[in-house]
Amino acid sequence: MRILCWGTYDTSKPRARLLLKGLRLAGAEVAECHVELWHGVADKSQIRGARQWLGIAIRWLLSYPRLAWRLARTPKPDVVLVGFPGILDMIVAAPIARLRRVPLAWDMFMSIYDTVVEDRQLLPRRGLAAKLLHALERFALNRADLVFLDTQAHARRIETLFGLTTGSAETVWVGAETEHFHADSTLVNAVRSQVNSSDHPPLQVLFYGQFIPLHGIETIVRAARLTRSEPIEWQLIGKGQEADRIKTLLTEQPLPKVHWEPWVDYTQLRRRIASADVCLGIFGGSEKAASVIPNKVFQIVAMGKPLITRDSPAIREMLGDSPPCVSLVPACDAEALADAVCGLVRRDLPIGPCHAPLQDKLNAEAVGQQCMAMLKRHLRLGS
Repeated sequence: MRILCWGTYDTSKPRARLLLKGLRLAGAEVAECHVELWHGVADKSQIRGARQWLGIAIRWLLSYPRLAWRLARTPKPDVVLVGFPGILDMIVAAPIARLRRVPLAWDMFMSIYDTVVEDRQLLPRRGLAAKLLHALERFALNRADLVFLDTQAHARRIETLFGLTTGSAETVWVGAETEHFHADSTLVNAVRSQVNSSDHPPLQVLFYGQFIPLHGIETIVRAARLTRSEPIEWQLIGKGQEADRIKTLLTEQPLPKVHWEPWVDYTQLRRRIASADVCLGIFGGSEKAASVIPNKVFQIVAMGKPLITRDSPAIREMLGDSPPCVSLVPACDAEALADAVCGLVRRDLPIGPCHAPLQDKLNAEAVGQQCMAMLKRHLRLGS
């Protein structure tokens, strides 16, 4: 299968890197026609100021003549694949792909409207900007021959949100870059011996990720407050939309056992996960939070670490109904999170890596095979 990955997709995110690598490992002939716009922009919702947005907009607009020319002139592929974010990419690519009679697939990954308006509430839902964003995203969706997201729950949500036919959106897991994130007992033992040599060390609980409503950072802080007398150390790594509010909470009522770092390099996350006794997923109460499995959960599972995260239809797609080494708690429920963490203090932690049955389903090749099967099935493509 000849696949042309086209547009301004964000290669700083694991999603794009895993798809590209996975498709090649799965046997696809992958060509790239790409302009990088998002290098160094970890959280697009935190872009501030007209000058910064203007710079991105100019680079964006200047990239399209060259991209469009190459799309029109490149040897005809079996499918053109547009990656996240891709809204404007879809609008530019659609007429060219239609003229060339090439199927157009969009890895939507997540809706910008859903993220900015519904989940983070950065724009009022009834405002003109939100309505225009919804209309633009719906227009882009209707240009695609195939749209896919990260979970079935997310696909059904997008269908409902934008009035698509039920079952029309497909699913490809996010996966994990297992060259970085994999179970390694030698690393775990080495890191733990450096972190704490006590005979009875406190339980190490780790959260890392953007400080956004979906992640439910306030729920984590409240759980830490409920367990402040327990032998538990909480490590928070991240920054973002809710950072100021979390800083205020921790300033007004300090928690000495909560440690917060705004940033850890991606290559160092593996060591931080290895040093933790248990890792945290997400705890937000939005419909989007119920529909997604974030990168961190795949990475934690690939590392074989115990996991606590909110219960949701999405997470059960991956972990099933009674997952070992996992505590599923209600959304926004600090008491349930505190109880789950305290439960680990009072009983023995798992010996050896967790999540063994999932390990072969998380790597790039597995993601690529899943994507290839989806493309063949939905677009009726051969090998």
